[in-house]
Amino acid sequence: MLDQADFRQSFVLAHDRVMLSGAAAKRVMTRFRKANARAEINANEQLAAFFETCRDGNKNREIPLYSGLLEPDTPFAVECRNTFNYFHFITESLSQLTVLDGLDFQGDIYFHFPNSEDKQRPFATTFAEALFPEFKGRIFFERVPKEYPNVVTAYELDGGYHMAPTADFEGIQEHMPDSDVWQHGVASLEAYDPLAMNLVNTNLLALRARALRAIEGLEFDHLPKRFFVGRDTRLSRERQMEGEDLLFEHLQMFGFEYVVFESLSPLEQIALMARAEMMVSYHGAGFTNMLFASPQTYVIEIGTLQTAQIRWGDFWPLANASRCRYVSFFGDYRAKNPLIEPEFSEDGIVPASLSEGAIGQVMAFIVTVLGHYPDLKDPDALGRLARELLHVGEAERAIKLLEQREELVHADSKLCLVRADCHKALEEPKSELLALDLAHKADPDRWQTLVRMIWCANHCDRPQVIRWALARLKTDFPDRHDAFVAKHDWLRFVA
Repeated sequence: MLDQADFRQSFVLAHDRVMLSGAAAKRVMTRFRKANARAEINANEQLAAFFETCRDGNKNREIPLYSGLLEPDTPFAVECRNTFNYFHFITESLSQLTVLDGLDFQGDIYFHFPNSEDKQRPFATTFAEALFPEFKGRIFFERVPKEYPNVVTAYELDGGYHMAPTADFEGIQEHMPDSDVWQHGVASLEAYDPLAMNLVNTNLLALRARALRAIEGLEFDHLPKRFFVGRDTRLSRERQMEGEDLLFEHLQMFGFEYVVFESLSPLEQIALMARAEMMVSYHGAGFTNMLFASPQTYVIEIGTLQTAQIRWGDFWPLANASRCRYVSFFGDYRAKNPLIEPEFSEDGIVPASLSEGAIGQVMAFIVTVLGHYPDLKDPDALGRLARELLHVGEAERAIKLLEQREELVHADSKLCLVRADCHKALEEPKSELLALDLAHKADPDRWQTLVRMIWCANHCDRPQVIRWALARLKTDFPDRHDAFVAKHDWLRFVA
């Protein structure tokens, strides 16, 4: 409950102070930094000092719960980044309506946006009506600015955690990529990026559950289960991937159909993803629909270094919410000189470009996941594909792929090690040990293989193998042997 609320741009003020909530918090902090980029103050240091003061002041405090009566005409208002970008509207704005679930809310609902009315896209209205039919006739879209003496809105903690008491972050540093930047659960603003990629807002989970309930009992047999997603350039910017036509020609041979999300109703889009076996597309807002996918669905994205750096983190919470199998390939830039890194402020999102060779790599992964094993004669290509499969949890398929070319595997220690990794992932230590033995025979100059054999043999209770590997290590790599034995006392009992 806010009083003296003021909706401006894509954020909310209360008593002339910005409410740091959800994605709007990150936007307003970015705006503060840019506005002070050339000022004498250090914007980052000033933000860090401000948040430190907040955290100290919030020790042992909790967000107060409103205990007053909610008048029937009290409105609910949502700030919007805009009403033409599907990703921002669905994930940041529409999802906020789920906080009203079970409250028997009687007031009107307002979405406030900064863009001109003619830029608003139909999906904003159609998705709101399809997923929240109980509010039919009470949902309105209005441009900012808009002031309210009293208004209800959603407060999302993933924007306010910078102000949260330090105790709220106990134990989180052990899960962070670089724990050194986390001191007592507090870090620099940039250090929160991995956290943002891996957290899931409960509003997203609630929106997903609501969407899946909306399609229960309905028939969608006309929708494909394997599909490539293109763009309707009448409603979005032209960003077609170079190589799209050739890629789709190959996909068609494996039962893929061409789909444009904009041509489907909201419930059809939800059902399409919920029933999907595999979706393939190039980077774009359509990947928002990962939210509705099943845990078995493969979602294949083709992006660039640019999308990996500035957009990849946006989609991970959606994949985490649905637990779908989100896999990204990164191609070249579709540009006169693909070696020049684009400037987002000048070039926007630059489309991807896939050569015939790159399309072959992508297709090799796709068809193997679908149960068709390509006959790869190059050891490097075979190893790359096997490692890709292992990385996405397809160890069994990786083993079957390697079994297609046993003669290549036996002659290549790297391929043997990939097979060993696959068996390790499947918790098959005896098979892992056999693969390690082959790896050693293929490359006896690699001491690391012997050390791994010792650990694996210990895991599956093969003391005779441990003694043999130790003897081999002592003969061929005496320095490594002595250092290894000195660190692990248990070896003297086996030896």
